Amino acid sequence: MDWDKLRTFHTVAESGSFTRAGEALNLSQSAISRQISTLEESLSASLFHRHARGLNLTEQGELLYHTVHDVFGKLALVESRLRENQDEPVGLIKVSATLGVGSYWLAGLIPEFRSLYPGIRVDLILVDHDLDLAMREADVALRLSEPRQPDLVRRSLFIGHVHIYASPTYLDARGRPQSLCDLDEHDLIVFGSGTRTPVPALNWLLTAGREGQTSRQPALTINNLIGMRQATIRGGGITALPSFLVSDRYPLERVLPKIEAPAFQAYFAYPEELRHAKKIQVFRDFLLDKIRQTSF
Repeated sequence: MDWDKLRTFHTVAESGSFTRAGEALNLSQSAISRQISTLEESLSASLFHRHARGLNLTEQGELLYHTVHDVFGKLALVESRLRENQDEPVGLIKVSATLGVGSYWLAGLIPEFRSLYPGIRVDLILVDHDLDLAMREADVALRLSEPRQPDLVRRSLFIGHVHIYASPTYLDARGRPQSLCDLDEHDLIVFGSGTRTPVPALNWLLTAGREGQTSRQPALTINNLIGMRQATIRGGGITALPSFLVSDRYPLERVLPKIEAPAFQAYFAYPEELRHAKKIQVFRDFLLDKIRQTSF
């Protein structure tokens, strides 16, 4: 199979359109179409269902796409490692982190990291679900729970803590809980929409102090930590948040300060094949140095 045509096929499959693929490859739509037709003829298989709204992969196309995607990902890794200077790390690092720790802590550190290593470019991907590092959706990930993917190198970063918060305005109006049982009489804000919480024990308020009883019903569910914090600041109720999201500049009061939710462990994870990549090593060491200066 012709590598150029496979590259064209991969781009079309990613974009779902001959037009967008042509723009990405600087080729005309007709040239893209001819290359795909030639590839289909050489394989004696139809790779795309063509319809008015775009293109969908056929079963044979799906098989070829996953294989080509994996091969191109490995080639990109080899290219990166061949180009990397061991004395001056260079190249792109794709970093995955949760929205909370990524936006509140990590994003602000990237300019300093790049001032130390100007040859490294960073693509910061902030999502609360796990990206597939083996498929090179990201090079490294900051995870707030034990990575579930096998064959990942993992390094403990920090132990995080979840505390209970509310606005002074809400507490003045509704009273300050003196025990976990008192939470039964309050409006609770939790992480919702049926997705896995980005921080373990984030919805601990629903069951804390109610062993053997039904869970409390939340007044408000939000599938975003920043949104939970903002609703709490505005007096929406009581919530549990990781401490790294709350600082003195936010008008929040800690509730039941002697009570701790279960702590969580954060990890720095990356594929085994990147173990010796200099750019990964210096990024990991930079974060570990910053963590020693930060309270979580």
